[in-house]
Amino acid sequence: MEGTKAPGVAKGIALLRIAVGGGFLFAGLEKFFEWGGGTAFNAAGFLKNATGGTLPGSDPKTIVNPTHDFWVGLAGNAGLVGLINFLVVFGEIAIGAAILIGLATRFASYAGVLMMALFYVASFSFANGPFNQQFMYGITCLVLAIVGAGEYYGLDAILDKTAFVKRAPALRYVLA
Repeated sequence: MEGTKAPGVAKGIALLRIAVGGGFLFAGLEKFFEWGGGTAFNAAGFLKNATGGTLPGSDPKTIVNPTHDFWVGLAGNAGLVGLINFLVVFGEIAIGAAILIGLATRFASYAGVLMMALFYVASFSFANGPFNQQFMYGITCLVLAIVGAGEYYGLDAILDKTAFVKRAPALRYVLA
């Protein structure tokens, strides 16, 4: 697909894909290897203490997130917290690696949208407006999925040319 767009557009999309993939990958590796201070990642603290939400002018101690009780309930279930911890770390690493190298980019990008949407709803952080980090990562992942960012200097562009993918056109919904 590089030839169908101006070279600058293809390079820009590839650069955006690599940056977003790198961001997800680093976040997951940081949790996996405990680079953030030597303590194991545990979502329970966030679920219990950081899901009250914020609104412009609201008291930081006031709970404004309508989904707060759901997240606190998850934090109280050790089995679910273990699963959530695994899914967050594995998800960030898998999404990041796939987007970074442009492999199954559309699927990985939509998974990134879902992950960021869940983080966005859980944090409900609107004191500084609705455009926080989770929103921006989510929208960027959506753009990567829509434009088929894996087609721009990614492995999806190579896989699209294989006989296997040509025989299974449904794979186009995952690749690109």
